[in-house]
Amino acid sequence: MTPLSETESRDLLEVVESRCSNNSTIFTSQVEPGGWHGKIGSVPIADAILDRTVHNSYTVNIRGEKSMCKRKSVI
Repeated sequence: MTPLSETESRDLLEVVESRCSNNSTIFTSQVEPGGWHGKIGSVPIADAILDRTVHNSYTVNIRGEKSMCKRKSVI
């Protein structure tokens, strides 16, 4: 929800790099991949993360007038 610090960006890249081509990884985000640069912080690190995730991925976008919490509420 807030931009990552330089250390957090590097940590995320390290995790993505270690899993790339070896394991499945699921990302959930309220921000579409096009907006990740603004949240990851460092442009080169954001490019590296997106390069390793987006090109070999499936994307599921959920849109609507109400949030998922309100739609699935039992109240």
